[in-house]
Amino acid sequence: MEPTTAARAELNAIRIRRAELRDALDDLEHALAAPASGRAVVWGEGVQTSVVRLAGDFGAHVEATEGPDGLHQSILAGDLRLANAVDALTAEHARIAGDIAALVADSSAPVGPTDVEDLRDRGTALLSQLIRHRQRGADLIYEAYETDIGGGD
Repeated sequence: MEPTTAARAELNAIRIRRAELRDALDDLEHALAAPASGRAVVWGEGVQTSVVRLAGDFGAHVEATEGPDGLHQSILAGDLRLANAVDALTAEHARIAGDIAALVADSSAPVGPTDVEDLRDRGTALLSQLIRHRQRGADLIYEAYETDIGGGD
């Protein structure tokens, strides 16, 4: 289906939020990859800052897609056959938001040397979930509007 003028405006806003979310993912990846040996508390503070930023950006993403005038409603108004894909992405939002909240809580100061490996593993798994989620979202938008929203790079 051809996007309406309103949908085109929303897609442009999605592109911007997508780039912001990609920046937050990069920020978290860099924080997780920073050296932690002998500096677990400082490392943990960097991870905490990054994951809090990610939580905000992901919350904005959820609001923009699930809100009453959100992208998912626009997609469903044009093509109900995409309901299963929309439902799957919505369910992922809840799981990912829970994982982000848990990482925010567990990276609160002070992070000790024994916490680093677990936080890195969970943070890396979260990054992987988010990357796959973004890919599925891009696929849904393409299927709905035959529009490539780009990688947000």
